[in-house]
Amino acid sequence: MTGPRSYGYTDTLDAEHYTKALRADISGGLTSIPKSTAPTWFYDARGSELFEEITQLPEYPLWRAELGLLQLHAQDIAARTGARSLVELGSGSSTKSKLIIEALDPSGLHYITVDVSADALHQAGAQLVQDYPGIRLHALRADFTAPFVLPALPDDGSRLIAFLGSTLGNFRRPARGPFLRGLRDTLRPQDFLLLGADLVKTEEEMTAAYDDAQGVTAEFNKNLLHVVNRELNADFDPDTFDHVSVWNGTESLIEMRLRSRVEQLVKVRDLDLAVNFTRGEEWITERSAKFTLAGLQEEMTAAGLRTNEIWADKNAGFALILATAH
Repeated sequence: MTGPRSYGYTDTLDAEHYTKALRADISGGLTSIPKSTAPTWFYDARGSELFEEITQLPEYPLWRAELGLLQLHAQDIAARTGARSLVELGSGSSTKSKLIIEALDPSGLHYITVDVSADALHQAGAQLVQDYPGIRLHALRADFTAPFVLPALPDDGSRLIAFLGSTLGNFRRPARGPFLRGLRDTLRPQDFLLLGADLVKTEEEMTAAYDDAQGVTAEFNKNLLHVVNRELNADFDPDTFDHVSVWNGTESLIEMRLRSRVEQLVKVRDLDLAVNFTRGEEWITERSAKFTLAGLQEEMTAAGLRTNEIWADKNAGFALILATAH
């Protein structure tokens, strides 16, 4: 038996949040040495479509590995946590979350989706309340990389916070500690954190995952230039840049870069900015950390988190970690 549909929405970001953040990052990133910006700006409508294509590529096993682990262990997660509230950070389409929702029993489950995209929240939310009429869903538009307040949740029962997709890898090492401590501080003694982590593999496997033979990832990377042209009235010519994927062993991360094929001057008119590129100069557009289980557990312990369970796909090099506060 299911109850009535329940769907709440809270927007903690002002209408200009995206534009302000984009202007600040592009302005600062293209005047730094080396040039470097956040991967956030890939994901306009076209970028999101391209990323969906990337998840199906043979060179990119991460998405399928995590889905497979959730299919195998969602019931284990439900049994270990007994959660009646699920909070997902960076929920997007909530595709993988459905496996956890069904294992926890959606009837009466409180599900808080947290994302910066209002469109993604509304689209996923509408589908979820249709698929699970008894669920109590609250969509929260917020930047989870900064402090935010969750909507009121029932005090009884445990809560599960899910941070999937190896998005943790987008944080640089100095920022991961404070972020993990922030997650730890939201956990009560009976609550759990479920974390997805992409693990270190061979350099060949890791660079191929970000530079596929079909060129989808290259198009995804260059989509950033189209976004900046459209949103900030710039004049980037994508044909003058090459996509590059590099393993940075010193920091244990993959870097996606755009390499200028020529010496050029690019104007970003809305920022009153002229950007010089020398021939061969590279702009770092994404840094994605890859972890060893021992190293990640060390970081989690330092942040006050205790590992309770690890489920790993060693062939694909991906793991789910269930943790509690200590």
